[in-house]
Amino acid sequence: MSLPIQHQAADPARDLHPLFGALTLRRGRVHELCGPSRIQLAARIMGKTRGPVVWIRPGWLPERLNAAGLQPLADPARLILVQADRDEGLLWAAEEALRSGAAPLVVAELLAPPALTPTRRLHLAAGAGSEAARREGGPAPLGLILLPGRGGAQGVESRWHMAPAPSRALLWWEEDSFTLTRLRARLLPPASWSLRLGPGSETLEPSPLAEV
Repeated sequence: MSLPIQHQAADPARDLHPLFGALTLRRGRVHELCGPSRIQLAARIMGKTRGPVVWIRPGWLPERLNAAGLQPLADPARLILVQADRDEGLLWAAEEALRSGAAPLVVAELLAPPALTPTRRLHLAAGAGSEAARREGGPAPLGLILLPGRGGAQGVESRWHMAPAPSRALLWWEEDSFTLTRLRARLLPPASWSLRLGPGSETLEPSPLAEV
């Protein structure tokens, strides 16, 4: 006598990861972060997750993630740092990390936008990783692609640009000010916000759509 196989139902609310304010990112998909503050944005997203984080970087670049600089935003002890020797290795590592479902967050720093086919492969891997994570009672993986400038990866779920904004005060101020722009999303229009981040606080206000 065989017993029926029970599958854990997907929870739509659980599959939405908080960004800032009411803004969210859909888990089980791949999103793009671009602009001069993209690494800080990824670090702040990391600070709102639990568990290990796979962060994949080009191994031929001299720059390295600074644990001391990351500490105020997220725990660097959670990082699994991966260095790839080629562009193809970056995408392959991201695909395998997403497919495993073992890490709630997978970040890949790229130097140029991938074509549509590699992005589709990342989405498929994130979908497989979502099923694997649910079987273990964990959240679906969230994939982030980091790109310079305006980015431009084809087929991403959403594209976000973040850049520093002038401070509200002439002297030293505890808040960090940014302009956050949603350049692309599957079901939402482009939009821009003024973002102020202080110790234990964040303020998000709509602003005219930024030119980036």
